[in-house]
Amino acid sequence: MGEVAKAKKALITGITGQDGSYLTEFLLKKNYEVHGIIRRSSNFNTQRLDHIYIDPHNTQARMKLHYGDLTDASSVRKWVDAICPDEVYNLAAQSHVGVSFENPDYTADVVAKGALSLLEAVRIHIENTGRKVKYYQAGSSEMYGATPPPQNENTPFHPRSPYAVSKLAAHWYSVNYREAYGMFASNGILFNHESPRRGENFVTRKITRAVGRIKIGLQKKLYLGNIKASRDWGFAGDYVEARWLMLQQDKPDDYVVATDDSHTVEEFLKEAFGYVGLDWKDHVQIDPRYFRPAEVDNLRGDSSKARKLLGWAPKVEFKQLVAMMVDSDLKVAKREKVLVDAGYIDSQQQP
Repeated sequence: MGEVAKAKKALITGITGQDGSYLTEFLLKKNYEVHGIIRRSSNFNTQRLDHIYIDPHNTQARMKLHYGDLTDASSVRKWVDAICPDEVYNLAAQSHVGVSFENPDYTADVVAKGALSLLEAVRIHIENTGRKVKYYQAGSSEMYGATPPPQNENTPFHPRSPYAVSKLAAHWYSVNYREAYGMFASNGILFNHESPRRGENFVTRKITRAVGRIKIGLQKKLYLGNIKASRDWGFAGDYVEARWLMLQQDKPDDYVVATDDSHTVEEFLKEAFGYVGLDWKDHVQIDPRYFRPAEVDNLRGDSSKARKLLGWAPKVEFKQLVAMMVDSDLKVAKREKVLVDAGYIDSQQQP
């Protein structure tokens, strides 16, 4: 009998986030052993992984979590050496554009310097062991910023926030390590990707969360900033396959991943509220505090390269994405209503 192929090992930073959870599901289905680095917190922050978590004492557990932080280079190096991954996916970030204006130093430490620490840890590991390790860097369409659409791999970058500038630094660090050391380092420049697992302070989830609460009677108003901004929105679950495909290629490269279609925040509002029979104009109020010091008006990708070379294409369309998110948040609101009616929580904490 032939030898049984050893399962590949993947190391994911940002495993507890939206993208990390979908990527973990995807890799487990492909029989990977998945390791994730998580930050220590006084509160559990692994809710997105609860449905696939297996106690590490169980020998069948193929997902393992380790405490570490991209801002702590020593912990990053320790885990790369201890885990000996075949593939490294750097998804960790302070990823909220608005917050990056308020916390620019921290954003740069995690997003830019953190990526450099991880690349260096992988480089040293390869040098010391002779192993082959493939590295994926999560880029962002925000790096294009003020550059008019459509945006592809050859479009000039013009970042408009500390987050975007930090992501661009991480992008070029990956290119530099690829060229200087021959590392297999690929950049995925992903346009906006959403899901029911999106953080509630991101505009799409903020909208669908409010739609559910307003429909159920727990909230009256939704406060937003620039609703004329246009974005290329796709489903986060579709995009993890593109990430994996990048690391299955013979050579590292950079790829734009997008739906190649864009919609304004106002269009998202109309679709989300209309889905439950409401008019968004009756409930939405513009609040100047949510406008950013430098706005990004229009992002729309051109993912021709990824579609041709990776054979990838998105499956979920805009209307399906909005419906999926509203349906999920209607269920969340109904559960919340039960707790409100029983007196366990106060709905008046929301506008």
